[in-house]
Amino acid sequence: MNQLTTQRKNIFVLGLEEANLRTLQAVPDAHTYEFRPLLSIEELQVGEVSVADLFEKAKGVLDAFDGSIDAIVGYWDFPVSTLVPMLSEHYGTRSTGLKSVVTCEHKYWSRLEQQKVIAEHPRFGRVDMEADEPRPPEGVSFPMWLKPALSYSSELAFGVGDEQEFREAVEEIRKGVARVGRPFEYILDRLDLPEEMAGVGGQVCLAEEALSGVQVAVEGYVHNGEVTVYGVLDSINYPDSSSFLRHQYPSALPEPVVRRLHDVSARVMRQIGMEAATFSIEYFYDPQTDAISLLEINPRHSQSHAELFAYVDGVPNHHCMISLALGKDPSLPHRAGPYAMAAKWYHRWFADGVAHNVPSRADIERIEREIPGVRVDVVPGEGQRLSDTPQQDSYSYELAHIFTGGDSEKEMRAKYDRCVAALGLAFDETTPGGRDQKNS
Repeated sequence: MNQLTTQRKNIFVLGLEEANLRTLQAVPDAHTYEFRPLLSIEELQVGEVSVADLFEKAKGVLDAFDGSIDAIVGYWDFPVSTLVPMLSEHYGTRSTGLKSVVTCEHKYWSRLEQQKVIAEHPRFGRVDMEADEPRPPEGVSFPMWLKPALSYSSELAFGVGDEQEFREAVEEIRKGVARVGRPFEYILDRLDLPEEMAGVGGQVCLAEEALSGVQVAVEGYVHNGEVTVYGVLDSINYPDSSSFLRHQYPSALPEPVVRRLHDVSARVMRQIGMEAATFSIEYFYDPQTDAISLLEINPRHSQSHAELFAYVDGVPNHHCMISLALGKDPSLPHRAGPYAMAAKWYHRWFADGVAHNVPSRADIERIEREIPGVRVDVVPGEGQRLSDTPQQDSYSYELAHIFTGGDSEKEMRAKYDRCVAALGLAFDETTPGGRDQKNS
């Protein structure tokens, strides 16, 4: 066999970090790939980013590389999601177009496109943040959610129940919207926008009526114009909280509901015009009314779910992303994994504090050996204040992500509880406040 046939494919991963490198190395044919980091998480997501600067910095790395650039991929939100098509266009690698990504990520633009092909979405409208006394959009009733047109991990998303809470939330969004909104406008300026988006920009506040029921996520991809849904997962919150407790796969929803989720997802993704890309769509399902409602579209698969697909189907969903970028068959096996179900748990703290007794990598590996079907990623570092950890939601702090595989919910809960006890995380200087909701 000559050198050309044995040469590894060079796959550049924006924001590659240790946790996902382990999972990427478990995809089929991983031995034929060389996963190469392209910019760090800190460069990509901390502080107010400059897309133009990041684009040039990434080009500097790629231009200096002495080898083939076979694929450029990423599994994070903006700016990674937009840099992938920009860099792919520049270097001639496969990806969906920039416009389709931005249509998904700009929450207002996304709603405008959704309402053209589906009725399964909440009432929504823009909030005039420049007004002296901002008001809810006409036709949108309390309770509602206020959120920027673009944000990370529910950052600056607020549930509001009356005018006072509405005004307070608008003020918080005003203060923070520029961090992501301003660089997002650099992207919007590169696109030929439809008439209804003229003058909207990236520093926009969206209001939409609150949805009720159970949350569910739909994962899929578009390949050669065909939309495929490969998994539906349930998202379960902490009691009396909007913060996730766990994502669980596969969904426990009735099969007719799952089929409707497939259909709505396919219609929306065809309207948006994605191609050669993965997606993840979040929904609410109300069992009392049998109604489904689309919450938001992510123009990338969820790296949070990679372990879950590996546990249940035998292959992490990163496989779809890699295969699409290389022009290969992106399909996943079905139920070929070692467990009947799997979950990603969010071990959270609902007050501020300083982390102590943070386990070492060796401690975590010992826990993973002692409890089969478990993987743990700890979020804060030793001595780190929780409010200094990036990309937290508006109501809690993530301490650890705990992945469990099992044959029942009872078995997975027992593994999660054992992990939490084994981690032994401690906190001091706990400060009661807006996040101190006493949830456990």
